Amino acid sequence: MKYLLDTEVWLWSLSEPDRLNSRAKKLLADGTQEIYLSAASSWEIAIKYALGKLALPEPPDHYVTQRMTAQGLHALTISHDHALRVYALPRHHKDPFDRLLIAQAEAEGLTLLTADAAFKDYGVKLVWCGR
Repeated sequence: MKYLLDTEVWLWSLSEPDRLNSRAKKLLADGTQEIYLSAASSWEIAIKYALGKLALPEPPDHYVTQRMTAQGLHALTISHDHALRVYALPRHHKDPFDRLLIAQAEAEGLTLLTADAAFKDYGVKLVWCGR
């Protein structure tokens, strides 16, 4: 199975793993799963870091790339198809980064790893990762 990490779940896995349920922890630690981190998450992290809304121990360009490598995550780029799918999504979720993740999961047939209840209103496969 192929998975796409919600930004929040990924950040929790690094700094607050107790916020994740046991299933999420097992999936992330397994090492045999194909898990992706979207460029949308990197973009969100970079913006929030620059605005002072996200504290990291080092700048995002080092933090994200080093931890992706350490966790064996795959990079998911943003295509025009991904971006253009966003317009057709119902307005259940207003966050543009999350809407793009939903569009990517839909386009690529990925299962979203999330703890955001608003994702449940979309027709994509989910694994609930929150406690």
